[in-house]
Amino acid sequence: MDTYADDLAKLVETLDLKNVIHIGHSTGGGEVARYIGRHGTKRVAKAVLIGAVPPLMLKTAANQGGLPIEVFNSIRDNVHADRSQFFKDLSMPFYGANRSNAKVSQGLRDSFWLQGMQCGLNAAFDCIKAFSETDFTEDLKKFDVPTLIIHGDDDQIVPISASALLSSKLIKGSTLKIYPGAPHGLCSTLKDLVNADLLAFCKKA
Repeated sequence: MDTYADDLAKLVETLDLKNVIHIGHSTGGGEVARYIGRHGTKRVAKAVLIGAVPPLMLKTAANQGGLPIEVFNSIRDNVHADRSQFFKDLSMPFYGANRSNAKVSQGLRDSFWLQGMQCGLNAAFDCIKAFSETDFTEDLKKFDVPTLIIHGDDDQIVPISASALLSSKLIKGSTLKIYPGAPHGLCSTLKDLVNADLLAFCKKA
């Protein structure tokens, strides 16, 4: 996560960007959090965390609501054994396609598989540790810009109880928007709603 955040900082500084609105989904939300934690908010106007992994996904003595390490070890095993099939299988809970009222196209699931396969195997494997074991608690406490947190309450990948509900308490003055029945991949399944909320937040003074 430090690498992700430092790469982002290098990009922002090289392009001399100011008053940036950082929007991160899932692991990307962790990147936004670590960026602010390491580099501050002097170039940041606002932040948005969507289905994001902070503050900590892993279950520990201090984080009893997290997921057991066995869950992430299983992901590692499946990525190592047959990452192609893993991404095909993961697309189902990712978009909530396993729910009775789901309207998720095969095309969307195929697109998810393609995006996953474009990632190098080593990077895919290593990022599992990064998104699951990184504790963003102290990073979130450093947020001092308007922050919107969006999360689906039927997120099967990043459970809301161990993520958004906690992050919204750690980030002072943050706004939490919970989408009833929404899956992890809500940026695709509910893109019009997400886009409308993002535009409203970005335009708000």
